[in-house]
Amino acid sequence: MAIQPKFLIFIFLVVATLVISSALYELNQSKHEMYDLMAKQTHSLLETTITASQNALLSYEEIDGEIKNRLLSTASIVKLLFERNKINNSLLKKIAGQNNFHRIKIFNSSGEKIFYSHEELISKQQEKTQAIKILSPIFNGYTDTLIVGINKPQYQNDYKYTIALATKNKSVIALNIDAEEFLRFRKKIGFGVLLKRVTLSEQIIYSTLQDSSQILAASGNVQHLEALNESNFLQNALEDSVFSWRIIESDSLEIFEAVHPFVHNNRVVGLFRLGLSLEPLNIINERLVRRIIIIGFVLFILGSLLLAYIFTHQNFDILKRKFKVIEGYSNKVLQNVSDAVIVLNEKNEIKIFNSAATLLFDKKDSLINGKKLDEVFSNENYNNIFDSKIGLEQIECSINNQKKYLLVSKSKFTSEKDLTNSILVIRDLTNQKLMEDQIQRKERLVAMGELASGVAHEIRNPLNTISTITQQLNKDFQPKENEEEFYTLSNLVAKEVKRINETIKSFLHFSKPEKIVLKEFLLSDLLEQIENQYKPMLSEKSTVINFENKWDGKVNWDKNQILQVLMNLIQNAYDSIESKGIISLVVEQQINNQILLTVSDNGSGIPKHILNKIFNLYFTTRAKGTGIGLSMVQRIIIEHGGTISVESKESEGTTFSILLPINLEQ
Repeated sequence: MAIQPKFLIFIFLVVATLVISSALYELNQSKHEMYDLMAKQTHSLLETTITASQNALLSYEEIDGEIKNRLLSTASIVKLLFERNKINNSLLKKIAGQNNFHRIKIFNSSGEKIFYSHEELISKQQEKTQAIKILSPIFNGYTDTLIVGINKPQYQNDYKYTIALATKNKSVIALNIDAEEFLRFRKKIGFGVLLKRVTLSEQIIYSTLQDSSQILAASGNVQHLEALNESNFLQNALEDSVFSWRIIESDSLEIFEAVHPFVHNNRVVGLFRLGLSLEPLNIINERLVRRIIIIGFVLFILGSLLLAYIFTHQNFDILKRKFKVIEGYSNKVLQNVSDAVIVLNEKNEIKIFNSAATLLFDKKDSLINGKKLDEVFSNENYNNIFDSKIGLEQIECSINNQKKYLLVSKSKFTSEKDLTNSILVIRDLTNQKLMEDQIQRKERLVAMGELASGVAHEIRNPLNTISTITQQLNKDFQPKENEEEFYTLSNLVAKEVKRINETIKSFLHFSKPEKIVLKEFLLSDLLEQIENQYKPMLSEKSTVINFENKWDGKVNWDKNQILQVLMNLIQNAYDSIESKGIISLVVEQQINNQILLTVSDNGSGIPKHILNKIFNLYFTTRAKGTGIGLSMVQRIIIEHGGTISVESKESEGTTFSILLPINLEQ
């Protein structure tokens, strides 16, 4: 008993799923354990950083307090001396030098400097403006002690630490020291240095202290850090004052980010953010993934080999049966395609001749197989097909005395015995070609018809005037001399005007043809009517007309217009015959419910250089012809949804072929 392939596949998939699921579970567990370890380490590092930051802030505050107390003590002494009127510039300069102050100044209530330890390099007005701006809280009575702190005076380049003290008479004592050394000290122990030391490790990408509006201090790559108000995670961590971590991506880099709020003096200063690269962890994960892939690949190969062996062994007979079914199906498809298909062997002998080819060339498959291709094509067409370097060739040929336009596609393939075979796919473009010619003729006829209509109307008006004047002259005018000549000429004018008017009527009739009136009738009745009408006339030239009706049924056409078409073609055939001629009218049924009417003669034929012009409006080779007849014929055929074509050879005769639908309404 054969093992079912579905059962084998199921077992294979179950085993592979269990192995891969187990490996993925272990990989996921390892990743979570690594994340927990990283969270503990980063939490410890952030706690250490926060402690160091708090110590740094305490140092700032201690130093700032010492500087402020020192300046205030000196300012109090200067205030006491000033109120006792014992202050002068020399004394202020001495006090500043002993205490290493940068400047000691005393301003009156108007902001004007009255005592100073050092002369300023700026104007009195600039100095007054700057004093009023900085010391305005004291001048306005809001406070008597002002701690300006570290600032940069408007007209100086260095930072100063400034305090001010009010006196009894609303004067102000201002003292400042150089703050550059204090700032350098802050930089040495500040947040920036601390965070920079944290990011010395290659795995730490960035460390930053950030509040809701800006980055207070940072080290590392912080160009693409998001603001606190842009992230719910960061906002929650800041508001809840807890340690948190997350995985983010920045510049295609996966980062483990740990955050911890920084609280100083019971006030949240900001949020410490520490970003660590997950590259080492990803390398471990990639190594595990590669192992899973290798295991899966090995399982897949082993399972595939096993399944392939079983399938090959069990399904060989099934494939043979399927091949026969497919071969039969392909043969049916080949036999039922609309294009003719001919397959040739390496000797250019016909191996396959499908149904469309049988119908096109009117040759049976059983009789043509094994024959050369020249049994189908003439030598000229045969050479054109096989000498062409391109795979597509359009040829013009004659099949059963009918002109055909064929599109031949040529390709080659090699059989299992390394023999080169050729495939010819042939499409019959005859109807398409005739339709294209018909459309072009119709467009020319429409344009010429519109032109003829316009010209005819323009000519008709002056012709009527000439005719009226000529008639009036004959009635009312009596010539004194040459009376006979006068009436002869006037009658000639009237006659020519009448002839021109008749021609104009035919032009107008062409430009505005009669509406098609469909009627169902027997085609044999129409042929009988033509035969009765033309037999007496044809006997004058010892000419006979042969009718060959191979289909006798009902058609739905405009009987009068089709009669006009056939009469026009028979008349042209009659005119081309000098004596003892033969005119043939053949009726045959075609595919797609169409009728082929063929009118042929053995007359003088049409010269090749004018053959493509005979349907043009006003083209004629007869002295008394108007050039409208064949144009009207073509127009009627087009309006009946048909096509008309012509073949002719000089001194041999002409054949007109008309293809019409049996029922025009359908």
